Amino acid sequence: MKFVGITKRWFLNVASIVIVILVTVSAALFLSMRNYYYGLADMTLDSYSADEIASNFNFFSDAASGGFEAAGREFIENFPEKDKMAVWLIDGSGNVILSSSGFEIKGKVEMPDYEAAMSSGRSSEKWTGSLPSGEKIMASTLIYNYPDGTFGGAVRFMISIDAIDDQLVRILFIVISVCIGMFALLVVSGIIFISSIVNPVKAIGETAKKIAGGDLEARIDHYPYNDEIGELCTTINDMAEKLAASDRMKNDFISTVSHELRTPLTAIKGWGETLLQIGETDPSMTQRGMGVIINEASRLNDMVEELLDFSRMSSGRMKLNSEKIDVLAELDEVVFSFKERTIKEGIELIYNVPHLPAPAMGDAARIKQVFINILDNALKYSEHGGRIVVYAEIPNPAALIITVSDTGAGIPPEDLPHVKEKFYKANTTVRGSGIGLAVADEIIKLHNGELDIDSILGEGTTVRITLPIEPTEYDSQEKEGDNGNEQ
Repeated sequence: MKFVGITKRWFLNVASIVIVILVTVSAALFLSMRNYYYGLADMTLDSYSADEIASNFNFFSDAASGGFEAAGREFIENFPEKDKMAVWLIDGSGNVILSSSGFEIKGKVEMPDYEAAMSSGRSSEKWTGSLPSGEKIMASTLIYNYPDGTFGGAVRFMISIDAIDDQLVRILFIVISVCIGMFALLVVSGIIFISSIVNPVKAIGETAKKIAGGDLEARIDHYPYNDEIGELCTTINDMAEKLAASDRMKNDFISTVSHELRTPLTAIKGWGETLLQIGETDPSMTQRGMGVIINEASRLNDMVEELLDFSRMSSGRMKLNSEKIDVLAELDEVVFSFKERTIKEGIELIYNVPHLPAPAMGDAARIKQVFINILDNALKYSEHGGRIVVYAEIPNPAALIITVSDTGAGIPPEDLPHVKEKFYKANTTVRGSGIGLAVADEIIKLHNGELDIDSILGEGTTVRITLPIEPTEYDSQEKEGDNGNEQ
């Protein structure tokens, strides 16, 4: 793994802190152990005091006889800790006259503790240093005076701390080994953990680049952990899926709109060429052709307006020209305009609304546009012999509910949640751009209302529009069903 990016930051931030902590803890542990062992050696030396030495020597010697050497010899022979420390007897001239090791110590030996005790007048002094042989010792010199107060000599106790230092070195080696092992374990586990983050992040970045480059089929491979990165991978895959679906719908929309535009243009062009050929020789044919041209031109105009509305909706520029309107009156006009079409297509139209006004502040043209879109869809998806029911009710003085039900093909359950999305078209075999419901839903939302769709595949679809109206006192809430049954 390259030492860059997250790996580098982790190492510089986390690993460096861990190194400092391990070094600090190791140093503190080593110093603690050193102080502990050196303290034990010091305590061992402190276990022998000048008074205790005087008591022992007085027991074996006589002050008058000056038997310091004889008393010292007896003391050394009976000394219980010869294996732990060495004992020297030193006379007033600084010569070592006896040694617990049994070897004769010749010549003058540097003994800073003895010299300090003799010069300071204190009964004991300590020193830590190295002998001429190189052995490191901790020494304590105790001054012995006869009972009459005259100087008898000195006893020097020495503990070798080479063994302690060797033990400390071994401890330090163990501590360093443990720290190195811990750091290695940390580095390995950190690299593994960071790899589990870096590699998926790289995969996410590469996939995002592919998606940005237009490859909407790119997906992130399965991520095995249920964590934030896994959630991010799932989110990006879902985003890519939605982008791909949106792209497919966009392409279908372009294809559909192109086809929808081509059909009336073809009719207009064909009839225009026909009229040019026949001139004024066939007035009935001319009239029929002009009627087709006008109808197809109106159809083109409606499609262009729908596209413009969609553009305004997408950019948030759709505005309402609000004024006081009667919503049910607008519905009456739209239903009446569909009367001839329903008769022509052999579909029964049942219209049932209250004999009451439904005053509201709204855009009459936009409200009509919604009703036209809903009724047009009901007719497009219904077959000969089907039925469309338009029903309105005022459940309370401040609300109007308009329901349009048909016995058409219905909408598949998997398509139903998406039918109000832009470009979405559940049935591609029926003409239409697929943006009408999206525009209708936006218009109803701008009027502070709701547009809901329920459908059962093979049985039909129900569109429910709920709009706020101005509360009005009514003498009667009677609903009349004969506005009527129009076919």
